[in-house]
Amino acid sequence: MKVVVTGATGFVGGALVRALLADGHEVVGVKRPSATTTLQHPNLTWRSGDVTDPASLRSLFDEADSLIHAAGMLGQAGVPESDYLKLHEQGTYNILAEAEKAGVGRVLYVSSPGVLGPISSSPADETTPLAPSNPYERSKAAAEQVAQVYASAGLPVIIARPEFIYGPTDLHVLGLFKAVRDGRFFTINGGHNTCHPTYIDDAVLGMLLALRNGRSGEIYHITGPKPVTFRELGQRIAAALDVPSPKLNLPHWLAWLGAAGLEIGMGLINKRPPLSRTGVAFFSEDRRFSWQKAHDELGYTPQFDLELGVAETVAWYRENGLV
Repeated sequence: MKVVVTGATGFVGGALVRALLADGHEVVGVKRPSATTTLQHPNLTWRSGDVTDPASLRSLFDEADSLIHAAGMLGQAGVPESDYLKLHEQGTYNILAEAEKAGVGRVLYVSSPGVLGPISSSPADETTPLAPSNPYERSKAAAEQVAQVYASAGLPVIIARPEFIYGPTDLHVLGLFKAVRDGRFFTINGGHNTCHPTYIDDAVLGMLLALRNGRSGEIYHITGPKPVTFRELGQRIAAALDVPSPKLNLPHWLAWLGAAGLEIGMGLINKRPPLSRTGVAFFSEDRRFSWQKAHDELGYTPQFDLELGVAETVAWYRENGLV
């Protein structure tokens, strides 16, 4: 099977490419013209393409059996909402329009449960209404709406929502591990709020099952076994790093003011702040999701609990001199 993967040089896209190659598929990795990669394989072809530039996508999906649209940008301070919308909403429109022209057999759009915003009650499932709370989440929600329009028009599009992915080769959450190592990690309001970490191998497994077994127009949450509190997350990382568990805790108002000041100060010198107001929100809100639908319809069951996943991640960081 020939599979095209956008965002193939990223953490998630790269993991998907490696898994597809291991399964014997022919893979076309789409990367930005400026991106570089060292990944080479006899069944892997690299093509340049910019999801925001429709002309650069022409012929990329010819003769493709399947397409995984994983290109995107994670939430970070200082990025205008228009940039997120251009990349996620318009970019998804451009990708799906070209996929429709090429007659691609199956398309997987990689979204995020973040489109549901903070969760105030029991774990959210795929019927929970969209309630994005920041520019990143709003842009991903808009992209999902584009995907649903194309699915309704007959293009076989499945939506996967992997949550808070971490693991070997990921540099996005490396700062979190370093903060715990250096004693700089702190909880907010006692660290009782929850997140739902997903180890990269589980995320890849779930997404490939969605591509293979998912129903067009359907959404599937792909998450780790269970949500955990931020206090437990810090403790697990500390244990794997063999350092003392984090003790520092701040009230929400103080963390928010500190983040606002960092955003202003770092913005003046064009640097990313170590903590943003969006980050404070992440650490002081609840996010927990049900993966029951993915289990029932796709056969998905996560294999890595937090202890095992964090241990594997720390081992890779150490092997590569990162922690």
